[in-house]
Amino acid sequence: MAEVTEGGPTGGGTPTVIVDDLHIVYKVYGAGGDAEKGNAANALMRVLRRQGRPQMKEVHAVKGVTFVAHHGDAIGIIGRNGSGKSTLLRAIAGLLPPHKGAVYTNGQPSLLGVNAALMKELTGERNIVLGCYAMGMTPTEVREKYDEIVDFSGIGEFVQFPMSTYSSGMGARLRFAISSAKTHDVLLIDEALATGDREFKRRSQQRIKQMREAAGTVFLVAHNLDVIEETCNRVIWLHKGKIRMQGDPQEVLDAYNKA
Repeated sequence: MAEVTEGGPTGGGTPTVIVDDLHIVYKVYGAGGDAEKGNAANALMRVLRRQGRPQMKEVHAVKGVTFVAHHGDAIGIIGRNGSGKSTLLRAIAGLLPPHKGAVYTNGQPSLLGVNAALMKELTGERNIVLGCYAMGMTPTEVREKYDEIVDFSGIGEFVQFPMSTYSSGMGARLRFAISSAKTHDVLLIDEALATGDREFKRRSQQRIKQMREAAGTVFLVAHNLDVIEETCNRVIWLHKGKIRMQGDPQEVLDAYNKA
């Protein structure tokens, strides 16, 4: 495998995110037992007999990660399943406390994931309005952006239907359309583009480019490496919670594909 690259390239813009020797450790309950302990019937019997609780295991998901992101950066985060990609994004968003080290951000990071919080019982229209309000937009700004959000999402007349009637792709497109209606200081995208069709991916890549030009910073986790290559100016490769390599997208992706 390629050699670990410390630090990383320095961009020309103002630093927006500084990750300094970040370690994230979280606890998983019910891990570490034998096969019998994992059996639901046996677990119930232990509860009835007041036997011991399931074992707890600590997972060291991010191990000493350090890098600096700048205004205008679009940074792809790649790695195998379990490498710490989503955990890193959640830490940057302030949703996971560091076990050691620190994360410094200029502005409020916004995390957009496949499970971004929209209310399934409400219509797409109500979700657009509430989602925009949640991002701090005024009623006037919401009215100005509403048609653009609907057009970008491509959901058409379904905007009047409850989100419970949407396909996963429609929900993903609407989430991205809402979140990208406002310029964010730092936007973290975790596999939210995975269920879109080719045309939507093209438009979403163009929208990310516009956000970068507006002096924003974008982090993108995607298993589709073509999206990373076409969208990002920099790639960080995580391997077992550590930075394996970072820098030019083509160089890092080539090394990743050969690993």
